[in-house]
Amino acid sequence: MNIAIFGSCVSRDTCELAPDAAVVAYVARQSVTSLVTPHGEEDVELDELNSPFQVRMVTGDLEGNGVDRLVEVAKKIDLVLIDLVDERRGFWQFPDGTTMTNSIEIELCGAGMRSKRKGARLVEFGTDEHFEAWQVGFSALLDEMKRAEIWDRSVLLDIEWACAVAGSPHPENTASAKLGRRWRKMQRGGREATRRLSRGAGVGEAARHFRNVGRTETEEFADRARQANAKYARYREFARGKVAAVVSKQSHEVRIDRDHKWGPQPFHYRDEDYFSIFDSIRARAAAIGVGREGSEQE
Repeated sequence: MNIAIFGSCVSRDTCELAPDAAVVAYVARQSVTSLVTPHGEEDVELDELNSPFQVRMVTGDLEGNGVDRLVEVAKKIDLVLIDLVDERRGFWQFPDGTTMTNSIEIELCGAGMRSKRKGARLVEFGTDEHFEAWQVGFSALLDEMKRAEIWDRSVLLDIEWACAVAGSPHPENTASAKLGRRWRKMQRGGREATRRLSRGAGVGEAARHFRNVGRTETEEFADRARQANAKYARYREFARGKVAAVVSKQSHEVRIDRDHKWGPQPFHYRDEDYFSIFDSIRARAAAIGVGREGSEQE
């Protein structure tokens, strides 16, 4: 099955584990806002990026070439997978109205901060301003796909971020569950205060550590996932009404893979989750009668 991706690691990792999937185009690190108001490469320095993939993806964002990449392979592809994870970092808006996705690469090479000094401002994901601009960009993406006659092969991967690591239960958000988390935090604070006192710290210092005990990694993952899922809700709802098909997973159905090759993140799932997602993708492909053998790798 030949697949094009407009999205992120969610789509990519799903396809990597499917033996009958071949990715013929991968548009990553690109907000749909760049399809409408791309900033261009002229005054953006990318010298610190040493990965050809990173350079290619960021350059593609600056050019706003995401739809062009899909149209180029329109006759080869069976499905177009779309996910929204790369929207999470927002976008930079320049004084002339053009935009640049705030990808991790843009941050790593310092292009974001340099753009800020030139008058650009960060439009954060989840704000009304971001959502309104994103709606325009997402509609433009689907309109162009219709013109290229590939809209009917579009599949939105509506996969919520996982709140728990593999092997752990999904954390509840009831009053009793919150009380339990607060109690466990107090216990950790008490143990830390006791350790400080045993090492000769004063009562004041021990008390500060008791009050300021941090969250565990598991708690941080859960909090990040809940916040992200809440922010994504209206984006996902809008996108679901625009695409030809949707594959969904709720947070309690997926788990974080602690041994994921790119590290544990709420959007880095277990192999079994990816297999389940792709089973649903196959069902969509079968429903529209696609799934040719053989493929051309990017």
